[in-house]
Amino acid sequence: MSKLIVCACEDVTEADLQTAVRHGYRDIESVKRYTGFGTGFCQGKLCLTQIAQWLHSQAQVPAADLAPFTPRPPLQPTELGLYAALDPERSRGGLSPFESRADALAGFAPADPLPSKCAVAIIGGGILGLSLAYHLAKRGQRDVVVLEEAYLCGGASGRNGGGVRAQWNTATNIRLAKRSLALMEAFAGELGLNVWLRRGGYLFLAKSARLAERLQRAADLHQRHGLRTELRSADGAQELVPDLDLQGVTCAAWNPDDGVVFPWPFLWGYAQGARRLGARVDTFTRVTGIDVARGRVRAIHTSRGKLACDVAVIAAGAWSPSVAALAGVTLPNVPRRHEILSCEPLKPFLGPLVSVLDSGLYVSQSMRGELVGGLGDPDEPAGLNQRASLRFLSRFGQALIELMPRARAVKVVRQWAGCYDVTPDNSPILGETPGVAGLLQLSGFVGHGVMMAPAVGEAMGAWMTGGERDEIFDRFALSRFAEGRLEREDLIIG
Repeated sequence: MSKLIVCACEDVTEADLQTAVRHGYRDIESVKRYTGFGTGFCQGKLCLTQIAQWLHSQAQVPAADLAPFTPRPPLQPTELGLYAALDPERSRGGLSPFESRADALAGFAPADPLPSKCAVAIIGGGILGLSLAYHLAKRGQRDVVVLEEAYLCGGASGRNGGGVRAQWNTATNIRLAKRSLALMEAFAGELGLNVWLRRGGYLFLAKSARLAERLQRAADLHQRHGLRTELRSADGAQELVPDLDLQGVTCAAWNPDDGVVFPWPFLWGYAQGARRLGARVDTFTRVTGIDVARGRVRAIHTSRGKLACDVAVIAAGAWSPSVAALAGVTLPNVPRRHEILSCEPLKPFLGPLVSVLDSGLYVSQSMRGELVGGLGDPDEPAGLNQRASLRFLSRFGQALIELMPRARAVKVVRQWAGCYDVTPDNSPILGETPGVAGLLQLSGFVGHGVMMAPAVGEAMGAWMTGGERDEIFDRFALSRFAEGRLEREDLIIG
């Protein structure tokens, strides 16, 4: 296979393109994610045309289907300090005026027709839907069809910051997170793709007395459930990361077993594993309707035809309410934009993912050296908005430089946004749908689908194939909202 370099920034070769095509990725967006081309300093300026020509000539992709990938600001690497100097309240304009659309890439839908019927249809090809498909097939239920509107990694799972932790405020979430981390450890051996799990720990910082007390209560719970969470002073936290300015920090909590992963291989691994076992994963297939008759789900209408099914699972993340509405079901989920950026590669210096509870800031360092971080915005309106904003760059820059003054001179390379899938109690919606038999819910993870998907997919796959019914399907049932029974989780940052 050719070692010809086609993307100098990321050392992508012609052989990497051939591998992507062999795995079924032929559109620009999917190939970009699978190979990493266009994610370096030049943002594809030097390689996009050459790769598009290669896909046209070598993979026989029609020129009309070679839509360029969605550009990510900034136009060129820019020092974070320049963004921090801006006034966030005067920087509300968008930097990215458009997003790629699945319907523009409909030509990449699988050539073979959908089956007329299946046992289980999963609506949504993010990490939750694909984890469930894999675990169902692994347990012998292989008559499964996953319906994804766009390409793999096109939604929130492909826009995730990659933090994975067992530090939660409830026993149920601690249990799920511990199981997910164990499954992540075994992922490469079981599914053949490395998720680059780096166990550098999570370091939570609190300034206010209220948040410090929350960390202290959580640490007691963690230790009762076998976590190695340590409470530290500001000086103790600085021993872990000397570059931090911890003025005002009154309490810190660190669990060395938490970490960071690269999320995209989870989707590829679960998709390839499910397909190997006989399940189908159909991308570029939009769901347009759900038939319900005599109180039971009967069929799903898609852009590629009708699919009868015994069970349908809604796993569409922030789009789940609109999908559920097709079946006459109202979900309380609300989509909210969450923005992230990455910086130029630096010599490794940041071991743990660091999160400041008071501001909502979190930042980690990838295995290649980039700083990757985000910052929640309490003024962010609800809505399916995935455009990048200048306001985020300003707010993030100010918060990170306050925490880590050396970051002022670091150059921002890429910025992007995804949608959190937010429920009234910050906990997921799982299991049966009241009044609609055969319609199951798998959504509402508030930005933490990647870290919970391995365990939740395993538990749901077991229950759906006659195994044990985990208590999460009662605890997090949709019916709890009508019953006035909330399952609040407060430690949702990062």
